[in-house]
Amino acid sequence: MLFKSLEFKLASGQKVKITDIPVLEEDNKNRFMLQIRLQKFISIIQTQINPRSIYSFKDYLKKVLKWPDYEAIFGSSILKNNA
Repeated sequence: MLFKSLEFKLASGQKVKITDIPVLEEDNKNRFMLQIRLQKFISIIQTQINPRSIYSFKDYLKKVLKWPDYEAIFGSSILKNNA
C-alpha cells in the first residue's frame, strides 16, 4: 500500500505535517470515507490551541473507525505460498 503525507501552515504560521495517509484506487469504496475523515482531521488540528508538529492519520483512523472498516483499508493481503 502506498502512503502520502501532507504538510501545511496554520494561521499562526506553525508548520504541521500529517503522515500515513493511504492512497486508494479510484474505484475503492472506502476512498470517499477517507477524504471526509481527512478533512475532519485537518479541521480538528486547526482548532487546537497548541497543535503538535507531526500527526499520524493512520493512528487517528485507528481511534475513530470500527475495526472491520480499519482492517478493510489497512489489512494486509494474504501472500500465496508464503512468498
